[in-house]
Amino acid sequence: MRLHAAGAAPQIRIMSRIFPVLPLLPVLALSACAVGPTIDDRLASYVGRTELELVTALGVPTRNYETGGQKFLQYEEQRTIALPGGFAGAPIGPYGRGYYGGFGLGYTTYAPVQCDVTFALRDGRVASYTYRGQGCG
Repeated sequence: MRLHAAGAAPQIRIMSRIFPVLPLLPVLALSACAVGPTIDDRLASYVGRTELELVTALGVPTRNYETGGQKFLQYEEQRTIALPGGFAGAPIGPYGRGYYGGFGLGYTTYAPVQCDVTFALRDGRVASYTYRGQGCG
């Protein structure tokens, strides 16, 4: 007959508390990795659509331009993001307003981000798209 050491009982109690959670670990691991569609996935869904379908889905574009039988529709999105724990570092923006920081001093700073998306239309249908800006993603 084998006797258990005095420290074995706490291990059994810990395992009995963890065991009900073990079957959920794969589900939790997969859900942590789950992400939505990328910007390319979202924008690629408009390729081949008509100009009317694009404007119906996204609204009136910010700008449009036509040249050489091709039309370009540009959409702009601007938003402000929170940067937690900032410090009074280098100013950002064209007028030096706002600060970009790190090192958790206990306050939040805010920074503007922008994403510009341009759709190229040929024969009234979306042929391609481009995007730029730190707010795309």
